[in-house]
Amino acid sequence: MAVFQEDGISCSLSADQASALRGILAWYTAGKKSRYITLGGYAGTGKTALMGVLRNELSHINPALRVAFCSYTGRAARNLAYRLELQNCCFPRDTVSTIHRLIYNPVETNDGRISGWSRISSINADLIVVDEASMVDALLWEDLLSFRLPVIAVGDHGQLPPVSGNFNLMASPDLMLRHIHRQALGNPIIEVSEQARRTGCIKPGSYGPGVKKYLHSDESAGEAIGELLESYHQDTLILCGYNSTRNRINSQIRQNLGFERTEPAPGDRVICLKNNHRRGIYNGMLGTIIDIYEPVNGRYEAQIQMDELKKPYTGFISVASFGVAGKHAGTLSSKYEKDTDYFDFGYALTVHKAQGSQARRVILLEERFPRMTDDMWKRWLYTGVTRAEEELYLFGS
Repeated sequence: MAVFQEDGISCSLSADQASALRGILAWYTAGKKSRYITLGGYAGTGKTALMGVLRNELSHINPALRVAFCSYTGRAARNLAYRLELQNCCFPRDTVSTIHRLIYNPVETNDGRISGWSRISSINADLIVVDEASMVDALLWEDLLSFRLPVIAVGDHGQLPPVSGNFNLMASPDLMLRHIHRQALGNPIIEVSEQARRTGCIKPGSYGPGVKKYLHSDESAGEAIGELLESYHQDTLILCGYNSTRNRINSQIRQNLGFERTEPAPGDRVICLKNNHRRGIYNGMLGTIIDIYEPVNGRYEAQIQMDELKKPYTGFISVASFGVAGKHAGTLSSKYEKDTDYFDFGYALTVHKAQGSQARRVILLEERFPRMTDDMWKRWLYTGVTRAEEELYLFGS
């Protein structure tokens, strides 16, 4: 770390942070010839810290500037707001929210339930800063750009691309942060993430309290994973590669929690499998079932409290999309398909489905597909590891 003072910039930044800051300010002050600029950075490179410094610098250029900070998930938006507050760079005109809350309005039924979402006509801001931009798909990005405002997109270019389509905003960022800060290097999860990203191979052993890699051949591995699954709580992500593994673990967790039926029930954790922009639900969003009714025509009518929404989702969800749907599994007729959403049990997830999520504890089962390239495997492993906030338990070879 060093103190840099150049072109009016005076702050403690790493060399690549200072370079990125100069690049963004040059883009902004030159009239933003491109409507957006992208900044990529690995875990521990100080992306959020740089955003705080940038916000303060922009206040000197334009004291009346209104910035809309946004992120893909509610948890990420809350973390961003907290970090900005710690850096004393919260300005009265700024907002921090999810992307969806920033650019869409809920359409509510008479009893206050959300029946859909519509894109708003304008945003009360002069600049949009998108955090976790690696999760943004093509349609969401198109909607963000439709407001004709300059956008700074910040994300981790080491992660997997979005699940849907071939769009990848972070495939080749305009600016990049690569230097891991000394403070971050003391974090065992960052240490593990660097092994994953650089080599695709995480060595077995203990890296710190609550951060450990087990080999499948370890005598203690079976007992360890059994205890972890038995102590499952909502702030846990169980990640794997294969859907067969995911279904098996979902079934085991549900048995441990006392669910007697194989069909989804009130209290079940579920994950959205398919975007529905009109209803404001997105691939990978997690929630908890409030009410669910016996299926009719291959669909359940359900009320689900999504983690990212203040008011519950209400609609029809496919029976056949649940991995353990049992005797009711079937195919929807085209008559109902367009009005049907797709969910599955959300205790265990594939890493691809968990890209926008984080949790205090992550249990990661290393499962590599035979056709996966070395680069894709590194991204898969790195993405899984960086879902963990405090505890990380890996099981592999």
